[in-house]
This record gives sequence, C-alpha cells and structure tokens, in this order.
Amino acid sequence: MPSAIRVLVIDDNKRHATTTAEALEALGYDVTVETNPRVALKAIRSGDIDIVLTDLVMGALGGMDILRGAKRHDPDIEIVMITGHGSIENAVAAMQAGAATYLTKPINVKELRAVVKRAAEAVTLRRENRRLAAALKERSSVNALIGNSECMRALRELIIQIAPTTATILITGESGTGKELVARATHGGSPRKDKPFVALNTSALSPSLLESELFGHVKGAFTGADSERVGRFAFADGGTLFLDEIGDLPLEMQIKLLRVLDEKQITPVGSNEPVEIDVRLVAATNRDLESLVKEGKFREDLYYRLNVVAVDVSPLRKRAEDVPLLATAFIAEFAEEHAKPVRGIDPGVSAAMADYDWPGNVRELRNAIENMVVLCRSEVLTVDVLPAQLRASSAAARKHGRDGSRGGSKTRPYNDRATLEEAEKELILEALETEEGNRQRAARRLGIGERTLYRKIKKYGLQ
Repeated sequence: MPSAIRVLVIDDNKRHATTTAEALEALGYDVTVETNPRVALKAIRSGDIDIVLTDLVMGALGGMDILRGAKRHDPDIEIVMITGHGSIENAVAAMQAGAATYLTKPINVKELRAVVKRAAEAVTLRRENRRLAAALKERSSVNALIGNSECMRALRELIIQIAPTTATILITGESGTGKELVARATHGGSPRKDKPFVALNTSALSPSLLESELFGHVKGAFTGADSERVGRFAFADGGTLFLDEIGDLPLEMQIKLLRVLDEKQITPVGSNEPVEIDVRLVAATNRDLESLVKEGKFREDLYYRLNVVAVDVSPLRKRAEDVPLLATAFIAEFAEEHAKPVRGIDPGVSAAMADYDWPGNVRELRNAIENMVVLCRSEVLTVDVLPAQLRASSAAARKHGRDGSRGGSKTRPYNDRATLEEAEKELILEALETEEGNRQRAARRLGIGERTLYRKIKKYGLQ
C-alpha cells in the first residue's frame, strides 16, 4: 500500500526535508522533496500528490499558503503541518483550515511514520470509495436493462465484461428489443462515460447526406453547404458512436467506414485534410449480416471488423418472465410523466400480457403501457383499457386453452365462459405455485402490491 502513496515534503531547510523523506522512503512511500514553496505548489497543481508535509514558516510563501493552494486544487489532499514549538497556535489554526494534523520540530521519526500512515489510510479509503462509486455507476447503467430472465442476467454480465475495453461491438436483435439501450449501458460502464454518446440511424438518410452526417463537411463542399459542419464521428471524439441499422448502410459508405476504422481518421466532405479521431464504434442491426455478406450486399471485411464482440438481445417472447418487471417500471415512469395515480396491474391485464407474443418487443410493451396509463381512471390498469391487439390475443388464448405464460410455467387453460374473477383466481394460484407460496414474490410476479394479493387470497379462499 505505501508504495502507491505519493508524498511531497516541503521545507526550505534541505537537510530537514531530506531526513524526513528518508524516514518515509524506508517504508516504501514514493517521496519527493522540494525546498522552493512556489515550485512545490506547481508540483501539487500539476501532479498526483496524495500527502503533503510542509514546514509552516518558510519566508514569503509559508505553509498556510501551501495549504490553501493545495486544497483549492484537491480538497481531498492530506496536509501535515510541521512547526516549531513556538508556533503551535498557528499549527492548530492550520488544522482548522483543513490540515490533517501537525508535527513539531525536532521530528520524532516514530511519530512521523504514524502520522503519515494515518494519512495514507485516509487516502486509500477515499480511493476505494471512488472505485466503489464508479462500480456502482457502472452497475446502475446495466441495471437499466430490466429483467431477471437468464438471458438478461447473461447480457448484463457480458456488458460489464466488455464495457471497460475499446473493442468494437455488433449488437443484433429484432426491432424494439432495446439495442440502443444496450449500447448506452456499454458506454455508461466504460472509461468514456463522461464523453459524448452519439447515436445515428444509418437507414434514415440518403448516401450523400449520410456521408456529411458521419464525417462532416467544409463550407462550399456542395450546393447548400453554407457553413462548416461537424460530423458525428468528430462530435463523438473521445466517446462512443452508435450506428443503428448498420445492415442498411450503402456499399460505398461501407468502404469509407472500414477505412475510418482502420486508419482512425476522417476526411470531411470537400476537404483534403484528414482529422484524427478517437471513437469507440458500436453498431446494431436487426438483419442477418452473414446472409447479406453471402448475397454481396455487405462487405465481409467490414462485417468482421464490426463483429469483434457480438452481443445478441433476445426478443421479449423468449423472456416472458420479464414482462411484469418491465410493465411495473413503465407504469412508474408514465404515471409520473402524465401525473396519473396508477400503481398496479389487474390480474386480467397480466393474463392478457402473458397471452401476447409481443412482436414489437419491449418498444411495443412500453407503448402499450403508456397508452393504458393515459386512459386508466383508477389506480390499477384494468382490462377495459387494454389495447386492441392484447384484447384479441387474450380472447384467442382463452378460446383455445393456450398456456398464457410462454415461460414454461403451469398456467391452467381458460375456457370460453371463464369470467375475469376465475381468470384472476387462476393467475394467483399459478403465481403462488411458481413462487412456492412466497406472497412477496408472487405479488411481484403478478405486478400488484402484497396487500392487494393478501386481500384477493382471502376473497378466493386460497389460504
């Protein structure tokens, strides 16, 4: 631990400073000596100093000046004031101004080492807190990917693993599965998280506009180019560029993109001067790029250049157990946005959502929840506000006795004359069986409160 701690000893008496430094170097601290206070302040401002030991009285620029200058630069820096016996009152004043402690001359080596050890422990603790805060922030970015299904847990772990790297990523998955959210989570867990995240749908622009959008253009590059434009690559410099629908990228643009990835520089339209860029590229597609390569519609070399790390996002129908969690999150979001008192989901609505295949994936679920929240007149989403496609799917499921869970759970089939109460009772029984009688987990699975579940258990005699 001590070898990682950087100590600066400031004393205009070189012999005193050197003696102090040697006592600390013997324990493995990285110690620098400076006899000129002005030079010392510059070192503090430009370097990574953890602990400063400074003499209080050093002529025109003294220890208090060092203290104030160091604290302005880094409030967490540890300052130890060294003073003669006649200046203890000043040393106490220094502690009140932010110094960790003080030592009196002549310095006792044992006391010196003990004081620096405590300061080093404080530095190490702050470092660990910062590391944990960064890890928490990284986790929070992937936790935006809601779901407890096995595939979602695996996806989050994969993102945590690849986010700190600079590898190019290709995200595949059906439309609406949340590929951009995956890209944002990757950026949020990377060292680039404080730099721009720039997204562009490549299928939304013509080839000529796309080139200008990606690489920028100079004034007069083409008709209408009345001013210089910074492209997405340059704007994302130091950060992440997310290119969605990469499978729709025209062949001529594929060549230019490959060159940018290889050379790490762009040339704005109308310019002959290349510009260096530092961008992590994340691409996404809902198309089969391997098939496009075989058909000659996508360059094989670009495919392999993009597919350094492959991330596949599962469709919602393959992780149906995540629907209640997603629905709960969306209800909270839209209830706040639209100032509605909605807090839960009627079991009949849960049944309808379980019966539905969600061809539009998470995007369709999100839109459906917003629609229901806007139309809902109570604190619970009820079947009367179900979108038409869910209502039709639920009716078909009951008619054919189809398993509504799609996740492998033992849902009892509904017959043609099943009432809403019967369906609700069946859903509660299913949830209780699946969660082995745990009411808290069963309520969460159903998307209702635990007290509501308790009332319904009593209502249907399911004790």
